[in-house]
Amino acid sequence: MTLSADLYFSFRSPYSYLSIGRYRAMTEEYDVDIALRPVYPLAVRQPDFFERNHPNWLRYTMIDMIRVAQFHGIPFGAPRPDPIIQDMATRKIAEDQPYIRRITRLGQAAARRGKGLVFAHEAARLIWGGAENWHEGNHLADAAEAASLDLAELDAEVEAEADALDEEIAANQQALEAAGHWGVPTLVFDGEPFFGQDRIEMAQWRMEQKGLEKR
Repeated sequence: MTLSADLYFSFRSPYSYLSIGRYRAMTEEYDVDIALRPVYPLAVRQPDFFERNHPNWLRYTMIDMIRVAQFHGIPFGAPRPDPIIQDMATRKIAEDQPYIRRITRLGQAAARRGKGLVFAHEAARLIWGGAENWHEGNHLADAAEAASLDLAELDAEVEAEADALDEEIAANQQALEAAGHWGVPTLVFDGEPFFGQDRIEMAQWRMEQKGLEKR
């Protein structure tokens, strides 16, 4: 029997990127379907989060995400451009956020088609894997093609149904909180949340208790 789970994911979260390829590999090796549930990052939901956080938070996070990438052999680089427009000196978040809104809505449009996990992984590899100007040229078109999707079709849907997609994204956040967490990446399996890129093995262990088998 195919198991199912939901992965709550942000395109701005480095830890989401560091987890999604491993979750994708899990679905390819094991009989489990992981549905992508995109959410907007804290920078959109709580714009003052970075201004009021501890001064050491950003430095530690930078050190940690780089070593996690090195540990797992995952290509990693600073986003160019950052999906969030932010003054790094003051940590203030700009009101207009075209990059994160487009890519998150594209992720939700892909999720509507049951292909969100692959699209998000391919797109996240552009954003966090060192690609320059990931939002331009053929980058996202290639990410969509890897998921058997057409970027022009997705972009047309994003343009025509922005409000509906945002409602679905907000519902994803509500579902995440109802499941017992608030951050990403969080995998929810059988009603149980597993938060963080360091809980993948534990999530698989729980699935194995519930009958997870190799394909």
